[in-house]
Amino acid sequence: QVQLVESGGGSVQAGGSLRLSCVASGYTQSRPYMAWFRQAPGKQREGVAAIRSEGAGGYTVITYADSVKGRFTISLDNAKSTLYLQLNSLKPEDTDMYFCAADPYVRRGGELTPVEYGHWGQGTQVTVSS
Repeated sequence: QVQLVESGGGSVQAGGSLRLSCVASGYTQSRPYMAWFRQAPGKQREGVAAIRSEGAGGYTVITYADSVKGRFTISLDNAKSTLYLQLNSLKPEDTDMYFCAADPYVRRGGELTPVEYGHWGQGTQVTVSS
């Protein structure tokens, strides 16, 4: 059974940083597609960043939402089965519940689309004050 467990959320002032972690367990297939999403109450879930490995060489493809480019960095430690999201230069509008997601396959172009992912963590809250 696949489990995704996020941690690292918290409260920071604008301009601050946080590092989110997501430990994945139960995956029998190596290198699933993984991503971070966020959602505020009453709003749709939004894709933040996604990471995937392709080809025999396993080169990495990373996708970011325009709203976080240059501020957030997604990375994956395969040895630890852990997905990270480094959040820098945080803004009050980044306040959301952040979710980790994974799936054995995500169609090209759907990396930031919630419906493409079948496994989700419970979320970790990020609050940014002005």
